[in-house]
Amino acid sequence: MFNNKNTAFVVTDPQVEFLKPKGAGYGLTKDILKKYHTTENLTELFKHAKAKGYKIFISPHYFYDHDQNWKFGGQGEQMMLNNKMFHRENQYQETVKGSGADFVEELKPYLDENTIITSPHKIFGPESNDLALQLRKNGIDTVILAGMNANLCVDSHLRELVESGFHVHVAADATGAPGQEAYDAAITNFGFVADRTMSTAKVLEEL
Repeated sequence: MFNNKNTAFVVTDPQVEFLKPKGAGYGLTKDILKKYHTTENLTELFKHAKAKGYKIFISPHYFYDHDQNWKFGGQGEQMMLNNKMFHRENQYQETVKGSGADFVEELKPYLDENTIITSPHKIFGPESNDLALQLRKNGIDTVILAGMNANLCVDSHLRELVESGFHVHVAADATGAPGQEAYDAAITNFGFVADRTMSTAKVLEEL
């Protein structure tokens, strides 16, 4: 059973870009989102986390105008930059409502004082943001992980958090991926790296 004193939810990229038809990445993820009810399961996790006093940490993806000047990068990174995915003009202005960088509307009612939005992760993992610091400063040693995309940002967050000494449980059907092959690869890796790979229903049962 989980305890809200030392356990929190970490959600990567719950944003329009991969979760809604308006997003530039939705064409890659839509089949998996539909098959596993990803958005609905994320909403259930947020709803119950708020009701039961669990903190939610969102590790978002944002690219600003100055990031377009990077001199090199991997293929996935270049795809995101070239398509201006998760784009905000700069870090001083609010995210444009409904843009690819915006959080999906289903989750917004559950964002409150127990929601900690970290600085953005820039590639896939949390090494470049303050997620681990925020977790530790809040007394968290156990994480329930969900979000997008399973084989990239979720997998990278899982590995780094485990290497940093956290217990990590993955809510597998609250993740999505660019196709079945990518999703299956992620599930295989979760089975080797995470404390447990769980369904959303099982997570809710243990809150």
